[in-house]
Amino acid sequence: MFFSVIIPTHNRLDMLLRVLDALERQAGAPEFEVIVIDDGSTDATAATLASRKGITFRTQANSRPGAARNHGVLLSKGKFVVFIGDDTVPEERFLAEHARVHRASDDDPLLACLGYTGWPRGERVTAFMDYINDYGLQFGYKLIGDGEVVPFNFFYTSNISISAGLMATHPFDTTFPAAAWEDIELAYRLDALGLKIRYNAKAVTRHYHQMSVDSFARRQYTVGKSGAIFYRKHPELGHFLGVHDPTPNAAGNEMDRLTKRAQWGERLRWLARKDVFERLMRQHYLRGLREGLILSEAKDLRLD
Repeated sequence: MFFSVIIPTHNRLDMLLRVLDALERQAGAPEFEVIVIDDGSTDATAATLASRKGITFRTQANSRPGAARNHGVLLSKGKFVVFIGDDTVPEERFLAEHARVHRASDDDPLLACLGYTGWPRGERVTAFMDYINDYGLQFGYKLIGDGEVVPFNFFYTSNISISAGLMATHPFDTTFPAAAWEDIELAYRLDALGLKIRYNAKAVTRHYHQMSVDSFARRQYTVGKSGAIFYRKHPELGHFLGVHDPTPNAAGNEMDRLTKRAQWGERLRWLARKDVFERLMRQHYLRGLREGLILSEAKDLRLD
C-alpha cells in the first residue's frame, strides 16, 4: 500500500461524497486506501458511510480535525498518508502527482509533497477569494513556485502527503481549541527534524467552500486566538505569529470604513484592493491574538 488518504469530516455529507467519488476516478495512482474519520457529525454521515464499500470508516466524539487525522494515521496501512479535506475534491491525477514527487526522492521519509488547492472551475470566485487563496491568509500559492521546497508554514492539510511513520511518531497537537495553527505547529516541529516540503502544482484539489469578507473575518479572529496558544508552545515564534506587531487596534469607525471598502471590492473586482483586504484581516487576526494572550496571562496568574 503506497498511500492512505485520510479525510476528517464533520456535517458535510454531500460534499464528502463528491470527494469520495473523485477518489474512485483517480488515474495512474499507486495502490491506495481511503480512511474517513467522522468527527462527531450530526447529519446522516455515519448512516450513509457505514455501509459504503472500499473505504475504512470510523466515528469519534467531536474532537476537531487534528484528532481525526491522528485517528486516521493509526488505522493507515500506506507508506505515506495523504491529508485532504471533506470539501477539497481531487482532480483525476491527484494521487499520481503526489506519488511522482515521492518516487523522485526515492520515497524519502523526510520529504512531504504539497499540492495545489484552488477554487472550483465554473463557479463564481470573488477578488477576495482569490486574494486569500493566493497571498497567505488562507493559502499562499502565488508566493511559491512549482517544484520549490517551501517553508513549514505552507503545510496545508487540504492537500499534502507525508510519511505515515513520521506522522505516527509525531502526531498533531490536539490541544488547539479550533481548527487553526495545528497543522503549521506540527510542520514546525517536523522542520526541526529535517522535513522538506516540495510543492507540486499539478497535484490539484478544488476547494468547495465559499468565503466572504465577513465569514473570513470571523475565521481570522479565531486564528488569532489560536495563535496565542501557538506562542505559548513556541515563544521563539513571537515575531512570526505577530505577537510583537506594533499595529494598534483600529477604532470602530476605521474598522467600519475598512470593512465597507473590502465588501465593495468583493462585489466589484475593479474596486478590489489587496492592501485593504490585508489591513482588515490583519486587524481581526491581531484582535483575536491579543485577546488570546490576555486570557493566557490571566490563566497563568490563576495557576500561580
